[in-house]
Amino acid sequence: MRKLSAKWVPKYPNADQKLQRCQSSEQLLEFFRRDPNDFLSRLVTMDETWLCQDPETKQQSMEWRHSGSPRPKKFRVQKSAGKVLASIFWDQDGIPLTDYLPEGQTINAKYSYYSSPLVQLKDILKEKRRGKITKVVLFLHNAPAFRALATQKKLAYLGFQCLDHPLYSPNLAPSDYHLFPGLKK
Repeated sequence: MRKLSAKWVPKYPNADQKLQRCQSSEQLLEFFRRDPNDFLSRLVTMDETWLCQDPETKQQSMEWRHSGSPRPKKFRVQKSAGKVLASIFWDQDGIPLTDYLPEGQTINAKYSYYSSPLVQLKDILKEKRRGKITKVVLFLHNAPAFRALATQKKLAYLGFQCLDHPLYSPNLAPSDYHLFPGLKK
């Protein structure tokens, strides 16, 4: 036997959140069942991640050691360069847009930081992925800032159809499993 720590989870979902998660999953499955190729070609998803600007990641600094040997020590030779919030928009063909939050700016409901990247995304999709603009773009996101009224209005104005992604559903965020691990390496 070995002693294990409990896994940290952001929030324990209540009954309403679990029901919303089921409804959202059923909605996505319904879109997919109608026409899988059409669904995947129209789907654009967005997620955010913090990118550290350290020269060596924790994964890169790992060393093979015997089970009884002490952990290696790593001394910081310079102050960390910091980290930046990257908003990454991607679809089945790749990453059409990566946007970085300007230093000193915050994301809140009053000012919609996402208005500018959404317009850029629409222009890029028009230019590089012509087939997506002939039909409504299905937009899947899990950033809470996209629930802001200003962002919802901008999405409607641009003709994007939002697909529901409930909060606290990391198992439905494909970016965490498919995109970010490779990107952070």
